[in-house]
Amino acid sequence: MSDHEALTRQTVDLLRDLIRNACVNDGTPDSGGEIRSVRTLEGFFAGSGLDLEVVEPHPGRASLIARIRGTDPTAPTLALVGHLDVVPVDDGGWSRDPFGAEIIDGEIWGRGALDMLYLTASYAVVTRAIATGPFRPRGDLIFAAVADEEDGSHFGVEWLTEHRLDLIDADAVLTESGGAMVGPRPLISTAVGEKGIAGRRLSVRGTPGHGSAPWGARNAAVIAADAVGRLARYRAPVQITADWRRYVQALDLEPDLAARLLDPHRIDGALNELGSLAGFAHASTHTTISPNIVRAGVKDNVIPALATITLDIRVLPDLSAVDVDAYLREALGDLADEVTIEGDEFAAATRSAVDTPLFHSLGKAVRRAYPDADLLPVLSVGGSDARFYRRRGVPAYGFALLGRHWDYGTFRQLFHGNDERIDIGSIALTVAALDTVVRDFLD
Repeated sequence: MSDHEALTRQTVDLLRDLIRNACVNDGTPDSGGEIRSVRTLEGFFAGSGLDLEVVEPHPGRASLIARIRGTDPTAPTLALVGHLDVVPVDDGGWSRDPFGAEIIDGEIWGRGALDMLYLTASYAVVTRAIATGPFRPRGDLIFAAVADEEDGSHFGVEWLTEHRLDLIDADAVLTESGGAMVGPRPLISTAVGEKGIAGRRLSVRGTPGHGSAPWGARNAAVIAADAVGRLARYRAPVQITADWRRYVQALDLEPDLAARLLDPHRIDGALNELGSLAGFAHASTHTTISPNIVRAGVKDNVIPALATITLDIRVLPDLSAVDVDAYLREALGDLADEVTIEGDEFAAATRSAVDTPLFHSLGKAVRRAYPDADLLPVLSVGGSDARFYRRRGVPAYGFALLGRHWDYGTFRQLFHGNDERIDIGSIALTVAALDTVVRDFLD
């Protein structure tokens, strides 16, 4: 068995264990239970000689950090940052046990397989290989398996940044959201930035009454339903970013379609022509408002006096919190006076430069696997722990290397979706690429 075959086997085995741990983060402090996967990793690293540190800001919400000291204290430090938590599942929507980690036709099925446990497992395998092998890096290598990424990282990287930055501070970072092929060349999507986040909740006050006589009632649920419909139909102003222009160029589309996708006045009419990429294309060019949690009512025969709508708002670059609230008022129209906008959370979009030593190392690893390929910088429409590094000026990239059959639309749809899975061939490509990148960057 070759070295890379051994790395692949170890990654597959560790990934399956992590999936089975079912560290489901539903947004409540006592969910997640990442300590289960921390214990799994402690067992994996046993005998490696690595000193492991475990932090647990809240019972069960644990992260594990390992560091390999470099030979040159002045050399740059690289951090591999992977999260351990996964989002909940819709049990009725899965074809297989979402926590069974079954291997079906060369694919590992399970919640978190793609987001991002295969990468977390790959980081662990590469770190252990370097710790136990003859290669001595010039700079430090940090492996961080962290909690709570799926609910804002309050018990994960955010907490570590505020309380134990010494454990995870680095000069360059790799994390999730990359690796799918784009266009015929092909180009490998590499997340160099991500949209910002603006959390808001809408409150609707009605008048309680008996459900047997609803005529003329001021039902908070009915008003909220109207508000949800307006928010779903709303289209924020189009922004054509440089990243989107590069993405459209990489697709090598028919010229008229490409032109419409770059025209703020015509892009919405062209989105559905992109098939599975339509959702990503829309999110790449619009600030999005998604009403994801709606609550109203306490009893089936009582007209509700209060309804709440929790919004997931993702913000394109160069927008402010003032812009977000203006979009909400515009979307609500004449309902704006009946709805209270609550919350002022705002985190701007972040981006890393691409003229860095780490980005060059990524390109070399890609071309080693696919001589005809190159990197395509993309703005991720979701969030990641990279933002905590980018805010401090540290370059952070979402990187992996998937097989040629992966397209970016399928890649995005499986994130948080039903029947999430990753093929073993892509795991082999990714762990080999990461091993190459780490050794090249730290040599």
